[in-house]
Amino acid sequence: MKIETLAVHAGRQVDPTTGAITPPIQMSTTYERDVDGGYSRSYSYTRPDNPTRRSLEICLAQLEGAADAVCFSSGAAATMAVFSLLKPGDHVLAPRECYYGTRQLLKEYLSGWGVRSDFIDMPDLRQLDEHLRPTTRLIWIETPCNPTLKVTDIRAVAQRAESVGALLVCDNTFPTPVLQRPLAIGADLVVHSSTKYFGGHSDVMGGAVLTRDSTRAAAVRQYQAVGGAVPSPFDCWLIRRSLATLPLRVRSQSASALEVASFLSKHAGIERVCYPGLETDPGHAVAREQMAGFGAMVSMCVRGDARSAMAVAARTRIFMRATSLGGVESLVEHRASVEERRYADAAEPAAPVDRTREPSGSHRGPGPGAADVGGNLSAAHDPARAHSRTNVTLSRTRCSRMRPVFDLYLVCGDPGRLSRSSGSWWRA
Repeated sequence: MKIETLAVHAGRQVDPTTGAITPPIQMSTTYERDVDGGYSRSYSYTRPDNPTRRSLEICLAQLEGAADAVCFSSGAAATMAVFSLLKPGDHVLAPRECYYGTRQLLKEYLSGWGVRSDFIDMPDLRQLDEHLRPTTRLIWIETPCNPTLKVTDIRAVAQRAESVGALLVCDNTFPTPVLQRPLAIGADLVVHSSTKYFGGHSDVMGGAVLTRDSTRAAAVRQYQAVGGAVPSPFDCWLIRRSLATLPLRVRSQSASALEVASFLSKHAGIERVCYPGLETDPGHAVAREQMAGFGAMVSMCVRGDARSAMAVAARTRIFMRATSLGGVESLVEHRASVEERRYADAAEPAAPVDRTREPSGSHRGPGPGAADVGGNLSAAHDPARAHSRTNVTLSRTRCSRMRPVFDLYLVCGDPGRLSRSSGSWWRA
């Protein structure tokens, strides 16, 4: 069955009482026992299970080709559920460039529980081989990674994980199962922040763990029931509703991102564009092999310094300065200035200071996005126009060896209504 059909029908049934084709939200926290004290209708209390949550889990499992899916109240809660499978003395390998929350959990929490973590350049398989140990029990990958969009060869890492008896866990939030299905090419578990593309509208939070075998799913589900970080029925209903359009949204966003990345790669104000869909990108060949598209995120380095990058972000009209991705809005963010506050004492920077990351949205075409950013790049390098609406001061103590990174989240607008030449794309 095609993923478009699964996205609409998996986990959904016509309501047997009313005939409603849209499933109702089951808000009850407790359920009636049978006269003998049992629960023949499967549900006892909403923390261990809920009909609306189960509908979402069934759909996600089918979309990812998983044995089971277990939903949580956030992506961070889902990540912690995976880490609950570890025990003192275990060793974890994770990418040096990954979502800061994952890094924070490993460095600040798991370390206190006796779990050792090493952060490496994961796409470099030689580094992976050098850091594997007999005690390595989990290898965590993001591909494409956050925020540099480096691509990791899932099959190659899976072989190495199997050789030492380690679990391979892939954060598949950026590509979604529409573009990449890690379980089919060797991963043991997949993690998602459902807040992003699954929710798709920047109005609901959630996370999910998907497993290749039911035994490991049972362990994660036990953590879900005991730990209690479960999503509300309404949150589950919202995410399940949004999944119906997931393939359409992701493909449209990815097509826009490719065109925007191509435009930016030729712009004089850009030093470098990171996007696996570009043939010049180091991860392009691997991405073509394991992905059905290249995703809706674009990172770029603006020529100049952090002030130049922030000037571009400050002048956009379509792109809003906000954190997140996967929604229908255009977002722009200077990622290093966010991570800098969280990693002020880190031995090495979480992100360089002049890179831009762009999530392209549901609207098709490069016109609005390219014009909005392109016009502002010109302004940022024009001394007469380079002043920003906000004064930005970034500490250089931690980033002295690196250039500034400007993380730009993009959702391209409708080129049929706004042309590249329109002056309405940026603030005067």
